[in-house]
Amino acid sequence: MNTMQDAQAKAAQLPWMPQRKLDHIPGDYGLPLFGHTFAFLKDFQSLVNDTAQKYGLVNRGSIMFQRGVSLLGPDANEFVLRDQAHVFSSRAAWNPLLEKLFRNGLMLRDFSDHKFHRRILQQAFKKPALSSYLDSMNPHIARGISQWPQGREMSFFKGIKSLLLDVGAETFFGLEMGRDAQRVNDAFVAEVDASLAVLRVMIPGTTWYKGMKGRQFLEKFVTGLIPERKAGNGTDFFSELCRAAAEEEGPTLSDEDIMNHMIFLLFAAHDTTTSTLSSIIYALAKNPEWQERLHQEYLDLGKDAVEYDDLNNLQQTTWVFKEALRMHPPLPTIPRRTVEEIEWQGYTLPRNTLVSVVPLHTHYMEEYWSDPYRFDPERFSPERAEDKKHFYQWIPFGGGHHKCIGLNFAELQSKVFLFHFLRNYRVEVTPGYTMEYQQVPLAMPRDGLPIRIQPLA
Repeated sequence: MNTMQDAQAKAAQLPWMPQRKLDHIPGDYGLPLFGHTFAFLKDFQSLVNDTAQKYGLVNRGSIMFQRGVSLLGPDANEFVLRDQAHVFSSRAAWNPLLEKLFRNGLMLRDFSDHKFHRRILQQAFKKPALSSYLDSMNPHIARGISQWPQGREMSFFKGIKSLLLDVGAETFFGLEMGRDAQRVNDAFVAEVDASLAVLRVMIPGTTWYKGMKGRQFLEKFVTGLIPERKAGNGTDFFSELCRAAAEEEGPTLSDEDIMNHMIFLLFAAHDTTTSTLSSIIYALAKNPEWQERLHQEYLDLGKDAVEYDDLNNLQQTTWVFKEALRMHPPLPTIPRRTVEEIEWQGYTLPRNTLVSVVPLHTHYMEEYWSDPYRFDPERFSPERAEDKKHFYQWIPFGGGHHKCIGLNFAELQSKVFLFHFLRNYRVEVTPGYTMEYQQVPLAMPRDGLPIRIQPLA
C-alpha cells in the first residue's frame, strides 16, 4: 500500500466527531454548546481577526458544534494544502456538512481516490475544451445582459445568478433549460442553504428537507441526461466528461460518479462565479475609474467577442479579477481533518483534529499586502507584484492537491461577462451605499447588490 492509499485508509477509519482534546492550544470554545457559531455566521472575518489578535496564528475554537484548530498565514496554508505528509483529509472535514447534499464530489474525495477522479475531470478543463465553451458563452452572455433593465434598480446578484445558470446549462449540459431553469436554480439554493442547517431531519418545510428534496430533483435530472451524452458528440462539459470516462482505460467513472461530479461542479462553478462577479461589480461601481480602464481595454481588443487567445491579453481585467478574489474569496475558510498526529510550530495536532486555514485572513495580512482594505488592482501589476511574496498568500482557489480544478474556467467566464458588460454599459450604486457581505458558507451580498446600469453612447 503506497502513502496515499495508506492515508486514505486512515481517513476512512476516523470517527465522525473530530478530536476534542485541544486544551494545549491557545484559544477558547465560546458559548456552551454553540461555541462561536453566532459570530461565525454574523461576521466571520472579525471573529478570525479578533481571535488571532488575542491568541496568535495558531488557535482553537468551536463552530457549528465542532471543536477545531485554525492555522493562519501563508506558511500554514502551504503546510496544510500542500500536505506533503498526506495527513490532511478533505473528505473527513467536509462530510459532516456536505456528505448527503454533495455526495462524492471532487472536494469530498481524498488522496489516491481524489487523484484518480481529478485526472479524468481535468480533460474537460484543458485548452481545447475551454476554447470550445466560448462559442456558446459569448453570444449567450451578450444576449442575457441586453435583456436586463436599464436606468432602474435591479438586483445584480439575482440577475447574474440567473444568467450564469442559463449559461451553465448550455456550457455544462449542452441544452436550453427552459422551464427547468428556475427549479434547478431553486434546488441549488436549497442545497447550499441546507449545508448550514442545524436540524437535519426530514420535516417538511425545514431547510434540511428543502435541501434534500433539491438534491433528489438534481439526481434525477442529471442522471436522465447521461445516456444521450455518452452517445453524442457535443462540446459541452457534460459530453466531454462522459466521453473522457468512456475512453479511460482500466477503472473508470460510473454513471453515479458522473452524476455526483456534475451536481457538485455545476454548484461550484455557478455559485463561486456568482460570488466573484458580485464582488467585482460592487468594486467597479464604487471605483468608476476602473470601469473606464476596462472599457478601453475591451475597445482596444477590436473585437465583438472574446477568443481564448485574448484572455491573457486582458491584463487589467486580470488585476481586477484577482483583487476582487483577494478581498472576497468565495470560500473564506478551508477545513481538513488529520488522519494521524502531526506537529506545527511546536503544537501537536492529534489524530482526527479539525484543522482550518483561512484565505480571508491571509488576504488581509499587512505583512503581505499594502493597505489591504483598499481596492487596488495594481497591486497585482508586474511592477508591484504584491502577490509574489509567498506562493500561498493569494489562495482564493485553495492550493496543493485540491486546488480548484475549475479556476481557469472561472476566470474565463468572468472575463467574458465583463467584456460584454463594460463594452456597452456603465454600472452605478446609490451614493453612499455599502454592500454587506454574507461571508459563509460562500461570500455573497446579503441585500442582492442593488445596481443601475446605463447604456454607453
